[in-house]
Amino acid sequence: MSVLENQDFYSPYTSISRDSWKNLNGQLSFSLTQDDISSLNALNEPLNLEEIQDVYFPLSHLLNIHIANANQLFHHEKKYLQLERIRSPFIIGIGGSVAAGKSTTARVLQKVLSLWPERPNVALVTTDGFLYPNRVLEARGIMNRKGFPESYDTRKLINFLGAIKAGVSDTEVPIYSHLKYDILEGETQKITNPDIVIVEGINVLQVNLNPLHKDPQVFVSDFFDYSIYVHASEKNLVDWYISRFVSLKNTAFQSPESYFHRYAQLNEAETLRLAKTIWDDINKPNLIKNILPTRFRANLILEKGSHHFVKGVKLRKT
Repeated sequence: MSVLENQDFYSPYTSISRDSWKNLNGQLSFSLTQDDISSLNALNEPLNLEEIQDVYFPLSHLLNIHIANANQLFHHEKKYLQLERIRSPFIIGIGGSVAAGKSTTARVLQKVLSLWPERPNVALVTTDGFLYPNRVLEARGIMNRKGFPESYDTRKLINFLGAIKAGVSDTEVPIYSHLKYDILEGETQKITNPDIVIVEGINVLQVNLNPLHKDPQVFVSDFFDYSIYVHASEKNLVDWYISRFVSLKNTAFQSPESYFHRYAQLNEAETLRLAKTIWDDINKPNLIKNILPTRFRANLILEKGSHHFVKGVKLRKT
């Protein structure tokens, strides 16, 4: 037994190096163009074909094993119960810190899962759309806690997931604008007959236990068939956050329509200082108290290195 295997023997997770993980892919391959990769990329998050082939092709293969097993179980159970039932979509939750790269992971997974021979309809939903509008956050005095559990309309998110699991064919979710830093009132994302739904957000694995709540509680993750956590060290996270903030200051913040336009004329030192302050006052406390503790609730953890590329995987044992 190797040292790694010995360390994992009594752990609920199996640790898999990147080299071992990519070799699990076998002969599975998809056709991706440079335009595809560019459309999946995010600001200051390098993404290349090698990363997609080494990390996301094997991950999509693993997820298809779970989806196939879930479909088989559905048909066996349907026959056993002798009931007419509708197969509900397979729901994948993706969590992790601000700046960890959850959105990129979600977009890449949506793309590679949709390329399978069955050509499944893969919908992607971000929980940003379930944030309360700024006017509500301001009225409640919690605008500076945006992203914390209390800033989300969790009931609306749970109702949406409940409808998806019930097999409702047409659903709508609110749309969030990062430019305006707010919900776009009256605008929605329409989701029709999805086979797979990916739900991405910092809060998706949180349980938010309230000791004063006596009734049974339902959590967002209760609706997931599979869950993924995108993990990186805090040092990397703060570096990535500050780097992204600086890039946004030089691009999106320059637009008069941007919520953060007031920061557009800051000099370099002021920009770095502001980004670090926002991290220390808001993102770091949220990470430590609410996000990081949910890591080991995931079925699979993608562990990132300093350059945003995945260096290893932790897979929950079954």
